[in-house]
Amino acid sequence: MVVSVLEEMRIRSLGVIDDAVVELSPGFTAVTGETGAGKTMVVTSLGLLLGGRADAALVRIGARNAVVEGRIAVPEGSAAVVRAEEAGAELDEGTLLVSRTVSAEGRSRAHLGGRSVPVGLLAELADDLVAVHGQSDQQGLLKLSRQRQALDRYAGYAVAVPLGKYTEAYKRLRAVTAELEEITTRARERAQEADMLRFGLEEIAAVEPRAGEDTELAEEAGRLGHAEALASAAAVAHAALAGNPEDPEGVDAGTLVAGAQRALEAVRAHDPALAALTDRIGEIGILLRDVAGELAGYADDLDADPLRLAAVEERRAALTALTRKYGEDVAEVLAWAERSAARLTDLEGDDERIGELTAERDGLRAELGVLAQELSEARAEAAERFAAAVTEELASLAMPHARVSFDIRQTEDSEGVEVNGRTVAYGPSGVDEVELLLAPHPGAPPRPIAKGASGGELSRVMLAVEVVFAGTDPVPTYLFDEVDAGVGGKAAVEIGRRLARLARKAQVVVVTHLPQVAAFADRQLLVEKTNDGSVTRSGVKVLEGEDRVRELSRMLAGQEDSETARAHAEELLAAARADG
Repeated sequence: MVVSVLEEMRIRSLGVIDDAVVELSPGFTAVTGETGAGKTMVVTSLGLLLGGRADAALVRIGARNAVVEGRIAVPEGSAAVVRAEEAGAELDEGTLLVSRTVSAEGRSRAHLGGRSVPVGLLAELADDLVAVHGQSDQQGLLKLSRQRQALDRYAGYAVAVPLGKYTEAYKRLRAVTAELEEITTRARERAQEADMLRFGLEEIAAVEPRAGEDTELAEEAGRLGHAEALASAAAVAHAALAGNPEDPEGVDAGTLVAGAQRALEAVRAHDPALAALTDRIGEIGILLRDVAGELAGYADDLDADPLRLAAVEERRAALTALTRKYGEDVAEVLAWAERSAARLTDLEGDDERIGELTAERDGLRAELGVLAQELSEARAEAAERFAAAVTEELASLAMPHARVSFDIRQTEDSEGVEVNGRTVAYGPSGVDEVELLLAPHPGAPPRPIAKGASGGELSRVMLAVEVVFAGTDPVPTYLFDEVDAGVGGKAAVEIGRRLARLARKAQVVVVTHLPQVAAFADRQLLVEKTNDGSVTRSGVKVLEGEDRVRELSRMLAGQEDSETARAHAEELLAAARADG
């Protein structure tokens, strides 16, 4: 099976590293060197490539930024390739180039396949590509939530399916409970709001406003208030156009236009242009007569009734009272009434809604109880298999008498859900508290690993867990930083042997100070500083033959040229090769 492989990393201006290239093996790579030489910068660099938090303190003093570039061989069609291509990344003959830049000011940029991408995308890819473990991860394993997550990961679909259903029901229950609480705790406020809306709607209904009515009344009020002036002006205009019966000698526009038309009629036959003008004058005469007739009708129809004016002003005052409260004009008042009626319907339906929500809440709690029981049973079944597998691995890690088990328990809570006749506390992941227990030797009671495991034992438990995962839910690359902390002697040899076996299924990179572990590596990298305290290109090199023996001798006795140490180093290498 083709899996992803981290082939190479280039690190520039990161911590003590000036400019170095780390070439990794597809199998087991061990990174060694003196304390403080910068070995952990390998882990830090990979963490940055995988979307880890950027820190300006990582940038080498005097540099503008730190840069980490990685080359990962990825199989075609893998989840990582699909996600990368969706982001616009381009692959170079099956190789994905990843880079991360951190400025001295703390700003961070990420690139994937030649495209700038959000840092979060690198973290998404990391889930499918690499499992990183360091001292902080060992401490993380002490948290109950991490132990539950480890068990759920091992259980696979048996837990994932009921957990998915449980999570959906839990989210809905949270939403229903929040809405129910909002309705009941704000009952007084909602009642006050309903009263206010009801009063406003009743006030508007009493007036019965009509859309556009305010504009019509304003126009009518203008006419009624100036009726005499309007009538007088209409009469004067009519007389100017059609003449005044009381002054038959007066000259009006109609008479003048008629005289002009008669004068032209006598000669229009002699010139077509003049004939056209004569026709236009005739049209003017017709228009004048029409306007004069309308002016006469306007004056006759004009109502100067003061009672009607009073009624109009009273109606306008009623409308104004509404617009002062509910909108700029009658149209807005009507819109407010429509919205408020809908809102009032919601508020008046609170009692019915409370009943519906209460019934749904109770149903969801019962459903959660059933799903939680199914989830607990699946975890209990997986816990037995998981504990047995980890116990078997510990036997291969120089802990032959150690026993691992899980304590899966629930806490009584009167506000919880009912499971197996008990009312227990519940959360987003179910009702179970999952705790990993370790009995390091026969006769020792199982105790939480946070209390019962030494640093070396905790390292081996974590490695055993990862080896078990590698057989059920593998990732392409594992990186361990000081996983052998607190371990020595035979236990260290067993850790090296187990890492080598893990490397048969995946790429394994280990930062170690133990020669027993390094001897099992397919490739050993030495990180060493120059005289000025920095790590340059020449400071990260692949050790082979005599150079590897010298480094293992240094790790064994601190004396590269000690014949005894050299013999021991060669013996370690031979034993490791024989085991392979």
